[in-house]
Order: sequence, then structure tokens, then C-alpha cells
Amino acid sequence: MKLDTLLARLKPKRNRLGRGPGSGLGKTSGRGQKGAGSRSGHKRRLTYEGGGVRFFLKLPTRGFSNVRFQKKLDHINLKEIDAVFTDGDVVNLETLKQRGFISGTTNGVKLLAHGELSKKVTIELNAFSKAAIEKLDAAKIKYKTVK
Repeated sequence: MKLDTLLARLKPKRNRLGRGPGSGLGKTSGRGQKGAGSRSGHKRRLTYEGGGVRFFLKLPTRGFSNVRFQKKLDHINLKEIDAVFTDGDVVNLETLKQRGFISGTTNGVKLLAHGELSKKVTIELNAFSKAAIEKLDAAKIKYKTVK
């Protein structure tokens, strides 16, 4: 009994290329005669088909996706408002730009419910998460949806 018969091989045996005509993969080592694929350093692009139209481009597109046209909203959490704003402040796009939460153009801001809000502020934003609305109602904080 030998040790190599007892233990199962963890990795499959690797093909040794370029070891003569008797190996079945001698001379060109399975790379063919000429061209980029036979050269060292060639990386084959997964979808490349020899310069022809690629398979996925031949397939018909079906249906409609709104992803290209949807407007992404920036977001802010309750804990961030609590850290920066004071009692009686109004939280809207202008004040968020002044405090550095928004830079450049935006399609709007959505309020998320992470953290707690202890300050009595008025919030005027484009969207609110359900959990944020529940927390604002529990804390009796005024909020308004702005378009």
C-alpha cells in the first residue's frame, strides 16, 4: 500500500503542454499555428468572436427598462441632521448645500431613518423612507414633501 493511493488528490492533474508529439499536446501546445492566440501574453476577451458581430449583440432586446431615465436621489440620515442642525432650523436643499451635504446638481434628497433625531427641526425634502416617517411622527417633528 502506498501513500498516494490512500489520500484523494485535492487538485486534478495538470496537463503538461509542449512535451513532444506523443503527449497529444506537443509542438504548438494546443494553441494552433499562428495569430494572437498562439503568442504569449495574449488575453482573450470573453465575448470576442474573431472580429465578427458578438453573440449578445445579435440577440434581440426585449421590453423596456427605465433605468437610463430614472433620477437618483441623494440621501441623508437622521443622525447627520441631528449632528449638524440646531433647534428651529429648516432642513431643505439650500441649507443642506450650505452645510456641505450636497455638492453640484442634485435630483433631490431622501431622508433615511438611521440614527435618532432629538432636535426640533422642520424638514422639507423630496422623499422620506417609511421608517423615517415613523420616527418623525413619534418625535412629533414637522416634515413636508417638496417636489
